[in-house]
Amino acid sequence: RATLLTGQYPFRHGWVNHWDVPRWGAGCHFDPQHNVTFARQLKSVGYSTCIVGKWQINDFRVQPQILREHGFDFWCMWSGWETGNPPSGERYWDPFVVTSEGFRGTKHGEFGPDVYNAYLLDFIEQHRDEPFMAYYPMALTHGPLVATPHEPDAKSTMDKHLAMVRYTDYLIGRLTAKLDELHLREKTVLVFTTDNGTSGGIEGHMAGRVVDGGKAKLTENGPRQPFIVSCPGSIPSGTITDCLTDFTDLMPTFCDLAGAPLPTDQTMDGHSLARVFFGEEKDGPREWIMAMGFGPARLDEAGVRPVKDFTERVIRNKQFKIHVNDQREVIAMFDLVNDPAENTNLLESDQPAHLVALQQLTTVLASFPVQDGRPRYEALPPQPWDMKPPVQNNRSGRRQN
Repeated sequence: RATLLTGQYPFRHGWVNHWDVPRWGAGCHFDPQHNVTFARQLKSVGYSTCIVGKWQINDFRVQPQILREHGFDFWCMWSGWETGNPPSGERYWDPFVVTSEGFRGTKHGEFGPDVYNAYLLDFIEQHRDEPFMAYYPMALTHGPLVATPHEPDAKSTMDKHLAMVRYTDYLIGRLTAKLDELHLREKTVLVFTTDNGTSGGIEGHMAGRVVDGGKAKLTENGPRQPFIVSCPGSIPSGTITDCLTDFTDLMPTFCDLAGAPLPTDQTMDGHSLARVFFGEEKDGPREWIMAMGFGPARLDEAGVRPVKDFTERVIRNKQFKIHVNDQREVIAMFDLVNDPAENTNLLESDQPAHLVALQQLTTVLASFPVQDGRPRYEALPPQPWDMKPPVQNNRSGRRQN
């Protein structure tokens, strides 16, 4: 989320590992003084801005107006799981919701995704005659797995998962229908994507093969995810591109589309894809993309930090991919065109094409900082629920993201 919002890699903005601010606090927060979001940049050129769904990198009890500081005019959010406030654990049925209009509490008898979606559609209706931007980090399809209004009898893990996926499709349909109703569809760029693969234990199918859930993994079923862009009349339907992209590209792309400036005091790792979106270019400027490993964050006397000084990562181009361990050592290379499941390690290969690819990707690795950054923030006042150092959060089975 921090990477999408800022256009920076985790090693730069410091949110390398998971730290659920409403649950664990310790003064940590996504500080607008150190992190400029695309919402703030679009707001600066006259866009009305809205966010609905989930956040979890600030605590709305402590910072009730923090989303405004990050550039959002309107919001309807699940609060996140607030330690000491049991009702806040609910994002689906009877959700605990916070809005820009001052509501904070449980929406009894309601389904959270309906609440967030309805707010978004109302925002679009109210701002139909002016430039607007909406960021929709959906609660679905993250666990806990639940039955939905359309499939209330779903019981098994797979039945609930499928019900939640189908309800996601329904809600996206409501969004596009609203844009059609208001004659805004051809004036609006929709970007639909996700940040990680399905949780382990859930199998999918693609191109006739089984795809295991790969959340938190660095194999392709982890970071490689759908990326769909739609704008009828401007983006030809059915266009497929092998253009390399990762989440760092979204901030510069959105700013480019809106005519907004990039922040002058924040390094930008990404590149605009606007010309690729509209078919003005067949390929983007990137020769490589990168993804970093997932893990629990750590708390020391100075605050929240990555659990390791250098986090495992993968770097790839259109064909080859290297895996790098926490000692900055390249431990594997794979040919993703011919070996998408990453079964055959080519690190010891002496084939010229493999040697060239290894050299190119290793050069990219050498350009990264020796040590990953820490989250940049001015610590908030102490709270009763704060974790105390030294803490290494290893509750991987209960994480919320």
